[in-house]
Amino acid sequence: MKKIEAIIRPATLNTVVEALVRIGVTGMTLSHVRGSGRQKGHCELYRGPDYVVDLLPKVKLKVLAPDEQVEEVVGTLQAAARTGRIGDGKISVWPVEEVVRIRTGERGERAV
Repeated sequence: MKKIEAIIRPATLNTVVEALVRIGVTGMTLSHVRGSGRQKGHCELYRGPDYVVDLLPKVKLKVLAPDEQVEEVVGTLQAAARTGRIGDGKISVWPVEEVVRIRTGERGERAV
């Protein structure tokens, strides 16, 4: 089992979620985050002076997937979140040793 984390543009969130639901992803966690990478922020004008916005708003999406579904989830995330511009985001895949459903005590893939 793997945890797939994606940092994406907020504007692509609905497209990404709809695409994941279409391939059978039943659960995910979303967090609104701020960050920077190669995009390096941007300058804004506010009441006269310019100021630099270094950390841009992003969405962090987490999905747990069985090993055999990881490539499909990653491919779907990449296709749905891609605009072709700097700042589209990153996807990372992490090994998961154990998952426990608190309510029932189920473990492993049954807990997902």
